[in-house]
Amino acid sequence: MANKRPVIGIPADRRMIGPHPFHAVGEKYIAAVVQAADCLPLLIPVLETPLDVEQILAHVDGIFFPGSPSNVEPARYAGPPSEAGTLHDPHRDATTLSLIPRAVNEGIPVFGVCRGFQEMNVAMGGTLHQRVHEVAGLNDHREDKQQPLDVQYAPAHEVTLEAGGLLVRLAGRSQVDVNSLHGQGVDRLAPGLAVEARAPDGLVEAFRVISAPTFALAVQWHPEWQVMRNEFSQALFAEFGRAARARMTGAARARMAS
Repeated sequence: MANKRPVIGIPADRRMIGPHPFHAVGEKYIAAVVQAADCLPLLIPVLETPLDVEQILAHVDGIFFPGSPSNVEPARYAGPPSEAGTLHDPHRDATTLSLIPRAVNEGIPVFGVCRGFQEMNVAMGGTLHQRVHEVAGLNDHREDKQQPLDVQYAPAHEVTLEAGGLLVRLAGRSQVDVNSLHGQGVDRLAPGLAVEARAPDGLVEAFRVISAPTFALAVQWHPEWQVMRNEFSQALFAEFGRAARARMTGAARARMAS
């Protein structure tokens, strides 16, 4: 069908609501996939025994790894124990950290935002700063949670886009303003990843997978926030959507040929 939309898998968080576990994804992420990427979202539950990766990948044309209040468990990257009270989601870790490299290797477009950015770095072999604001030479990248959401998600600093990268092509300029709502960040960038953007303090704010045959990119900021009001954010999701559509079309042709 000419108007068929590519399917984008979105791994959920496992959250306790009352005494029961639920699988949830923030609406702003889902809306960005629909509105700016022009794709059909499919939420992926993160069970104690993860769903089979190959079965998931057989049903999607791309995967979007969204942000979350939780952090990747530091044992996943041989980091020191977390501060007491840190929110973790081992069910999500178990699903996403195995899903990311398989998706990249199979040429399925992947896009990570915030926690998804951190997941992609860890899944590919990198490490994280657990408390960026306590690292000498780095700034405090957290939001003020006492402020209204429009203030929390307002542009907080510039990022410098790497020459020759995907983001500088999409933006048409070397610097863009982004929001900043994260306590963690990249410590050691994983092998095989290339920096796409840095904050003024040098912290990595975006990267791509060098060997990926298609869109495989992650950003630390939140382009999904009011995505249709920001041309650069729209362009980013639209590029992801185009890659997913190309994957869908190629898979359909392969099925017909067989």
